[in-house]
Amino acid sequence: MKKTLLVIATVGMLGTGCAGMSNGSNGALMGGLLGALAGQALGHDTKSTLIGTGVGAAVGYGVGNEVDKNRSRTNFYKP
Repeated sequence: MKKTLLVIATVGMLGTGCAGMSNGSNGALMGGLLGALAGQALGHDTKSTLIGTGVGAAVGYGVGNEVDKNRSRTNFYKP
């Protein structure tokens, strides 16, 4: 029961804590998380988890940063 409440509280804090972050930062955070999970699932060791985290964070930041750039370009030229 305590673990369930801890997980619910943690997920709630992650959802509200990221509200003021850029898409690049959010992408790095989520990419790192998903990369770590994928690395652990595929490699079953710490090295794979760390590689997955690094790759996921880099890709997530790259995608999020491009979204930020695109939004700033389209918002700038609104009539």
